[in-house]
Amino acid sequence: MELEAAVWIAVSLIVLYLVWETVSPILSPIIIAVTLAYILYPFHERLARRMGNRLSAFTMTILLTILTFLFIIGFALWMNDVKHSLAHYIDGFFTWLLTFNLPPSLYELVQKLAEDIPKRFEEYILGYTYSLPKLSLQAIVMVFAFYGILVNARAIKREVYSLLPPENRELAIKLLERAGETLHNLLRGWLSLSVLKGIFATAGFLLFGMAETGGAIAAGIFTVIFELLPVFGGWVVWLAGTVYLINEGNVLGGILFAFYGIVFISPLPDVLLRPRIAVREKGVNALVSLVGIFGGFLAFGFVGIIIGPVALSLLATLVEEWKEVKAKARTAL
Repeated sequence: MELEAAVWIAVSLIVLYLVWETVSPILSPIIIAVTLAYILYPFHERLARRMGNRLSAFTMTILLTILTFLFIIGFALWMNDVKHSLAHYIDGFFTWLLTFNLPPSLYELVQKLAEDIPKRFEEYILGYTYSLPKLSLQAIVMVFAFYGILVNARAIKREVYSLLPPENRELAIKLLERAGETLHNLLRGWLSLSVLKGIFATAGFLLFGMAETGGAIAAGIFTVIFELLPVFGGWVVWLAGTVYLINEGNVLGGILFAFYGIVFISPLPDVLLRPRIAVREKGVNALVSLVGIFGGFLAFGFVGIIIGPVALSLLATLVEEWKEVKAKARTAL
C-alpha cells in the first residue's frame, strides 16, 4: 500500500513538472488574458443578453485581436523611441526626486529604484524587440485564452468553488473574495482609469506637438506609472508639459494644455469617474499597492503589476485569519 502511494506521488510530481514546463513559457499571456477577461466581463454580460454568450465573446475577441496586432505593429515601429524617451523621463524624474533632502534610508531606496527600474524595463523591452515572432505567438495564446475564459466564465467559477477543501472552505472563500476585491479595485478601477489617462496624455503630447510618437507614448506610460503611486498622479506629466511649452515661448499652448490636462488627465476624471468605479483610498492599501506593484514588476515584469498586489493582499488575509484564530484560542483559555 505504501509502495502504491509512493508511485502515485511520484507520477503526480512528474505530471505537475511536465505541466509547469509546458505552461510556464506562456504564463504571462494567460495572466494578461485572465486580467482582460476580468476587466471586460461586465461588458460581455451586457452584450451577451442581446447577442448570446458565444457571439458576444467572439465579437470582443475579434476586437481584442485587431487591437493586439495593431499594438504589435506599433511596438515594432516605435518601441526603440519609446524606450529611449521613457528612460530619459525616468532618469529626469529620479534625478529631481533625489534633489530633495530625503532621509538616508529613503534616499538609498530611491537610488536603488533609479538604477533597477530603467535596467529592468530595458531588459524586458529588448527581450521582446528581438523576438517579435515570440510576441506574436504569445498574443495568439492570449487571444484564444481570452475567448475561452469569457465563454466558460461561469463554469470556471463553479469548478473553482467545487475544488475548495471542505475543512478550510471558509478561509478559501475569504481568500477568493479578497483576491476578487483587490482585482476589482486594482484593475477595474485604479489601473483602467490610469490607462485611460495615459491614452489622453499620449494624445495631448501629440496634439500640442511636444513629442514625436515614441516620446508621446512614453509620456502616456509615465502617466500610468504616476497614477499608480499613492502620492503623485497624472497631473505631474501635464504640469511638466505645460512648463515645457511656456519655457519654449508658447504661453497660449501651455495654458491650453494645462486646461486639457485638468479635464482629461487629472483631477477632473478623478472627481467624475473614480466614485463610479473604485476609490483608491477605500480599495487597495496605498503602501501594499506601492510595494506590490514595484516589487512585482521587478520580480515578474509587467504581469507583476497584477501578481504583486494580489499576493500581498492574500498574505494580509492569511495574517488576519491567523490573528482571529489566536484570539479565539486565548478566549477559550
